[in-house]
Amino acid sequence: MDDVLRPLIVVGGSVVLTLLLGWVTDLLLRKADERHHETPLWGLLRRARIPYQLLLCAALLRGSYDEARLLQSHEVGVGRTLTLVLIGSAAWLVIRIAAAVVETSYSSYASSRHRRDPARVRRVRTQVTLIRRVVSAVVGVVAVAAMLLTFPAMRAAGASLLASAGILGIVAGVAAQSTLSNMFAGLQIAFGDMVRIGDTVVVDGEWGTVEEITLTFLTVRTWDERRITMPVSYFTSKPFENWSRGTPQMTGIVFWHLDHSAPLEAMRDKLRDILRECPAWDGRAHNLSVTDSTPSTIEVRALVTAKDADDIWTVRVEVRERMIRWLTEEHPYALPRVNTADAVLRPGPDGHRPADGVPAARRVHGHPRER
Repeated sequence: MDDVLRPLIVVGGSVVLTLLLGWVTDLLLRKADERHHETPLWGLLRRARIPYQLLLCAALLRGSYDEARLLQSHEVGVGRTLTLVLIGSAAWLVIRIAAAVVETSYSSYASSRHRRDPARVRRVRTQVTLIRRVVSAVVGVVAVAAMLLTFPAMRAAGASLLASAGILGIVAGVAAQSTLSNMFAGLQIAFGDMVRIGDTVVVDGEWGTVEEITLTFLTVRTWDERRITMPVSYFTSKPFENWSRGTPQMTGIVFWHLDHSAPLEAMRDKLRDILRECPAWDGRAHNLSVTDSTPSTIEVRALVTAKDADDIWTVRVEVRERMIRWLTEEHPYALPRVNTADAVLRPGPDGHRPADGVPAARRVHGHPRER
């Protein structure tokens, strides 16, 4: 009878005590979250309930397993399994707590006085994301190493592994050169403020927004909702356009190719009217001028401004469309066309021009030559 009750009491007591402690801890965190609405820390810590209970249960079972006298023929295997679960759950709990602390720090920063500086908030968000990934990777590596050291064979091989660590390090460094370079590039991007999550960039002719940054790769979401994934080392070795660098305000350009008779002053007035009716225009500046000319057309350029890349695109397309419609309806002669009118010929020796419709080569002093 004792062989049945003892394991039942030990195992059942450990499970009940684990559930009870988990419920009490979650209740305390929930009350703290209700009292402190200014920080999301307590609510985020509640996400660690599962690894916390798993850690408690594994620790209780590991400490009381000898008293349970259960599966004594497999005592070593069961004890090692509980140790592995204990180490894994501890690493999981540390990662969850670190993520909660880092996320709370970012939320407090984003809601503070810096909330009016989107560029700085995006920079901190990028750094926080990479810090969380680095912490997770380090804790995972330490946990795996601790699990391996629980096996006697691994401890016995420790001396030989340490003796060959130098050679193995060189070989691993050469083999993982690309991976290591991407990891260092990811840290450089995070703390060098080269590119941030949410920045508008142009990479290899593709315009999009940085959606995700990890230690090894970066994802750009294009305007047509495609995802371009590339190694982070690309951004440290090749030039790229970052439209969100500094301030997000932008200046856009709209070109028209028109006839030489285009009403420039009327176009300037119309551009001002169009921008006043465009919500995306930020009101900072606008301009219209002739930037080039050809024998048949002139190049007219309009400069407009907006608060970010999305709005500048909206302003450009609206100005281009409405100006062309206005020219078509009000000033159709300003549109480019092929000139088929007779050319104005040079005056003859007596100062008179040849009559229309007769080739100049057949005229002498303004009169047709007789055949």
